[in-house]
Amino acid sequence: MSSLKKVSREPENILKRVTRWHWRSSLFKLGKRAGIGLLLLQFVTALLLLIASSWRNRRQHVKAFPHFQVGEVRLGDNGLQLYSFGRELYDDMLEAIDRARECIFIESFIWKDDEVGQEFKEHLARKAEEGIEVYVIFDGFGNLVVPREFKHSFHKSIHVLEYTAIRRPWYVFDPRYYSLDHRKLLIVDGRIGFIGGYNIGSLYATEWRDTHLRITGPAAGHLANSFIWFWNRNKPRTQEIQRHFPTGFNPFIDLHENNALRLTFPIRDMYIDAIDKAQRCILLTNAYFVPDHALLDALKAAVRRGVDVRVLVPWVSNHILTDWVSHGYFQECLEAGIRIFSYRHAMLHAKTCMIDDEWSTIGTANLDRLSSIGNYELNVEIYSEELALQMRELFECDTSDTFELTLDAWQRRPWYTKASERILAPWRFMM
Repeated sequence: MSSLKKVSREPENILKRVTRWHWRSSLFKLGKRAGIGLLLLQFVTALLLLIASSWRNRRQHVKAFPHFQVGEVRLGDNGLQLYSFGRELYDDMLEAIDRARECIFIESFIWKDDEVGQEFKEHLARKAEEGIEVYVIFDGFGNLVVPREFKHSFHKSIHVLEYTAIRRPWYVFDPRYYSLDHRKLLIVDGRIGFIGGYNIGSLYATEWRDTHLRITGPAAGHLANSFIWFWNRNKPRTQEIQRHFPTGFNPFIDLHENNALRLTFPIRDMYIDAIDKAQRCILLTNAYFVPDHALLDALKAAVRRGVDVRVLVPWVSNHILTDWVSHGYFQECLEAGIRIFSYRHAMLHAKTCMIDDEWSTIGTANLDRLSSIGNYELNVEIYSEELALQMRELFECDTSDTFELTLDAWQRRPWYTKASERILAPWRFMM
């Protein structure tokens, strides 16, 4: 009798299993279609934004923007000079090149084939003809649109490295080799070093608002040694640079460098540590503000402690998709009490922060995923009240004719703007 019941239940059990399989299969197909639909929606949204950006750029006119000159700050054996206008920076960089007596190291993410780009090449060529050691690094991906003849027409005595992230087929399977060289450096004789956000090109000389720093003294040796390490890591042993500059420890000037090969990314941790120590004010300027949860939580916690937190970003940058992803953070920031200022005069490309009129950082790293845990980057951390005062004056100059976002106004933005921000929100983990 029991065997008959078992036999009679078998078709019922089979039917249940088939039903469950069919239900799971249907859910899988539905999820697959929803995922494909979301990807298509993101693609269409991004395409429309890129088209709108192209149309906007054709109609855009160059505007003058406020900037000012400040004097050099002495900090121990080192001098610190702040720059906020490209042409003034380039003039001093070219003067330093012309005065070189031993070696010149220059590294740039982008090196345009225009008047300024050619100007740098000519000055470097003259020094190479004099017998000065000249080494040049530029990123291959960052200069994809630069004509090949320009990139490969440096003086024959100049040593050139066009950095390519994936040089071997098996590098495709190692995420460490996807990193770009996003650094911008010039070091002359190991005693004069320039670092900051400025690439090399006529556009940046007068039309972009960026920040750079010149270090004169032994602290410049840190920049030189970092350049040498990067060069030697990417060149055959027979072409390595044999120089090394003595540095030692400096409690007032410290260099933080993201090293993708070693999987070390201290710049992000430097920011969080400094924000956690803030007691009065945080003045943060960044071209691409796409913070991870830890950095954003640190800023929100600072507000709860009574710290005046202000963030300056470009209202319209050169990467419209990053703008929209960045805007997705504004609601949370404003609700937490973080003040958001939008720069509208020009493309704001600076990567700086000043805290409590004591601490400052200037460098190449943006506050996005690519810079925080991706690309090769360099930032200088400085403890100087005098330099911090200049950084405050610079921030106040930049915000003198900007507009501050308010929570009420931000909540009233059009529905399609909110929808686009939500559609592109998943991209924040790739930017």
